[in-house]
Amino acid sequence: MKRYIPGILAMTVVVVASNILVQHLVGQWLTWGAFTYPFAFLVTDVMNRLYGPHAARRVIYAGFFVGVICSVVGSQIQGEFGALVSFRVALASGAAFLCAQLTDVSVFNVLRRLSWWKAPLIGSFCGSCLDTLIFFSVAFSAQMAFLDPANDVSWANEALPVLGHGPVAPLWVSLAIADWCVKVAIAVIALTPYRAIVWRNVPKVA
Repeated sequence: MKRYIPGILAMTVVVVASNILVQHLVGQWLTWGAFTYPFAFLVTDVMNRLYGPHAARRVIYAGFFVGVICSVVGSQIQGEFGALVSFRVALASGAAFLCAQLTDVSVFNVLRRLSWWKAPLIGSFCGSCLDTLIFFSVAFSAQMAFLDPANDVSWANEALPVLGHGPVAPLWVSLAIADWCVKVAIAVIALTPYRAIVWRNVPKVA
């Protein structure tokens, strides 16, 4: 278990920071949390490369547990428009995190014997696509309103040009696209620290 501790601590920092920073907007389409959350994929990929999928999944489950705690705490804190974390957003966040991270592990494992950058990049890309799709559709789409009828997310379904310039679509679509672009960009940027960390450690799993 000792070898998992750095990964668990790193994932905890990412999850807690993202839950705090998601409350603060940067620009029109993003929150600061969009820039910290994608590093969860870096943590997962490093653990997978060094210790294998079993270790990576343990770190993911630890991160999920921390996320649940953050959601419970957030649901008790009243902001300007009610609880900071609604049931629907908490459900979307937890489902997106688990599905995306576990998908990353599976894709990484299939590709782990290819060039060093392919497994983390493609795994993170697939996970990011799934994460964005699940979170924004479950949390904000009108079709999923039955999950939490008391939570009014009509603002997210206002019809606006995508990212201010494209075809008309619900606002949450613009938020999802902007978030996804950040995830993909950070997946590329994270290859540098990934390589540096792995380079300095002897992999226990080839």
